[in-house]
This record gives sequence, C-alpha cells and structure tokens, in this order.
Amino acid sequence: MTIDNKNIVNLDIKKEEKILDFSDFQKQNIKFDIDKLQESYNQIVQTKKFEDGGGIAHFGAISLTQIPGDPDSVKGSKARGVYWTKPDKSGKEVSRDVRVDESTYSEFIKDYENTYFKEVFDVLSLKFKLGRVRILLKEPRSTLSWHRDPEPRLHIPIITNPGAIMVVDHVAKHLPADGSVWITNNTKYHNAFNGGEENRIHLVACVLDYKFN
Repeated sequence: MTIDNKNIVNLDIKKEEKILDFSDFQKQNIKFDIDKLQESYNQIVQTKKFEDGGGIAHFGAISLTQIPGDPDSVKGSKARGVYWTKPDKSGKEVSRDVRVDESTYSEFIKDYENTYFKEVFDVLSLKFKLGRVRILLKEPRSTLSWHRDPEPRLHIPIITNPGAIMVVDHVAKHLPADGSVWITNNTKYHNAFNGGEENRIHLVACVLDYKFN
C-alpha cells in the first residue's frame, strides 16, 4: 500500500498545545425545562422588542430585571453595561458603554411574572447573587467584539445551533440548548459568534459571587 504524503497532517506540536482547558466553562448542577423556556421566550417576543444596547449591531437584549421602580435602568447602554476591549492594532485596552451597579438590579419586571422565567429567576436567586438578568440575541452570521466583562456570566441557551460558539481565552465551546446552566469566565477576554442562519438566544445573568479557580 502506498501513502500519499500530501494527505498526512503534521502532528509534531508541543504537548501542552494539544490540551484544551475548558475550566472557564463550568456546567452547574441545575437543569430547567427547555420546552418551557422556549415557550416563554416566544410569548415575550410577541409583544416586546429587543433593545439594541445603544446601537450595537446584531445584538439585542430584553431585560428581565431592573432597579426597583426604575424602568429606565434597562434602556440604551444600560442594556449592555461596561466592558473592555482592544479595538485596533495598538493592542491598547479601552472601556466601552456605561458602568452599572449590578447589585441594584433586584426587581423582576412585572410584565414577565407570568412566564417560566420567573420560576427560573427564583431558583437561580437562591443559589447565586445575581445582577442583571437578560435574554440576549445574537443575530445570524455575526460576532461580538473581543472583550472582557467585570464579572462571570450565567448562560442558559434557549435557541442555538451548532455554529453558535463561545470563545474564552482562545478556547471554543458550543453550549447546547437542553436546559443546562453554565457559568463562563467572562472576566477573561472572550467572544461569541453565531455562524448559523437563525438567531442565537441565551438567558444571561451577571453572577456577583462566583469565583473561578
């Protein structure tokens, strides 16, 4: 048998480069009903439009929590919040958007109290100290910036596809929409992109008391 050398892949790479560390993606011992999550999402978007986070392309947010009695606390840039990025070849880090006090977003918005998301919020609140809780949209064939956030984030994928990938510190992972709960280390530089042809929808909460090793 002859071997075509053109089809041989060079595996002569350093051992440490072959090992992917997924410790920045931590699956929690909680699971919710994915059918109820999708049903509640579809119920909400019948009457509620996504905030664009102050003009961010291909991004949308529907806030489920707010500062008590302050509906303006979930509008404009406050739908997104402060983050840091390196936008050009200089590699210099800059901040974007506005800083919000996550600990003040304690009121579940009354318009959504009759949905399954209220039960999800109550369960999560018993286990974690939460900041803003939002439904986040990533449109098809689009990406976020390479950035870092002030705190870790809790993710519950609601609608996704195999081409929807999150990258933390250059390690990529797909989070399936099966009711599972993940906490990701967003304090490191990361990105999310949707390479599919349908919207990627996650419930995302800021987690204020979670420590990564």
